[in-house]
Amino acid sequence: MADSIQASDRKFLVTGGMGCLGAWTLYHLHQRGEQAVSFDLSDNRARLRLLLPEAEQDDITFIQGDLTDTAQVRKVVEDHGISHIIHLAALQVPFCRDNPPLGAHVNVTGTINIFEAARHAGITHLSYASSIAVYGPPSDYPQRLIPHDAPKLPRTLYGVYKVANEGSAAIYWRDHSISSTALRPYTVYGVGRDQGITSEPTKALAAVSRGEPCHISFGGTMQFHWASDVAQQFITAALQPSGEAVSFNLGSSPVTVRQFTELVKTLRPEAEISCGEQGLPFPEGFEADALHAHADEVFETPLAEGIKATLEHFERLST
Repeated sequence: MADSIQASDRKFLVTGGMGCLGAWTLYHLHQRGEQAVSFDLSDNRARLRLLLPEAEQDDITFIQGDLTDTAQVRKVVEDHGISHIIHLAALQVPFCRDNPPLGAHVNVTGTINIFEAARHAGITHLSYASSIAVYGPPSDYPQRLIPHDAPKLPRTLYGVYKVANEGSAAIYWRDHSISSTALRPYTVYGVGRDQGITSEPTKALAAVSRGEPCHISFGGTMQFHWASDVAQQFITAALQPSGEAVSFNLGSSPVTVRQFTELVKTLRPEAEISCGEQGLPFPEGFEADALHAHADEVFETPLAEGIKATLEHFERLST
């Protein structure tokens, strides 16, 4: 289903714009010539500066605001004439574990505030970030690759909050005809990815670019998603009304962390990079057939190409 709003009339709200995926999303919107409004509690543009020179950031509107403030979220959407929403803001697993009420307030109430703002502004579709954390550990599933509609059996409050958001999205479609597309990334890597346990592969690439030895503390098998691809997938999802509330896993072939390090060594033979043996308590991968059947375009840069681009990007930043 094609987006009915003319490109010249589009204006995107990106929540969590100061995060890794938020920065990449703002970057790609800017590169496409789209109008963008960043909404984040933080005003630290450090991640965005890794992607976009400050002079070019003048084309983006930056608003420091609180996602849990219902009135403020509605006002931003209405005052800036927002036509499209990409909702990425959230507190991650450790923060939700350490402060469950705040985690619920930001991740669940904040998402409700986004849907409410869309409802009052007459926005009929949006995209937002869910997570593979909605699923349980491998022992919960008979399949090696988990289908997108497998039972949701989260083991963290963060995952529970994401399940709640997918449920809320279904209600907003049923009650208010606001369609939505949720995407569930796995291990995101790329410039700007600097928080969370699965940021270690990116931190390793940064160390390699500086000629420093590095170690990824875990091993096992997982799917890697280049942040650039994920950001573009969110933009595509925001531009393609789904006609309902849908949620999709992202694709790519599962690889071992050791294979990841070997690809790095192929590209940089001098690299001193190693990894652990114990895998993380997540399934090896998730099927993306449903996303491929639905999306107008799917972004899946081969891992070797994404690693190469990331190494070169870090090397440019260090010169």
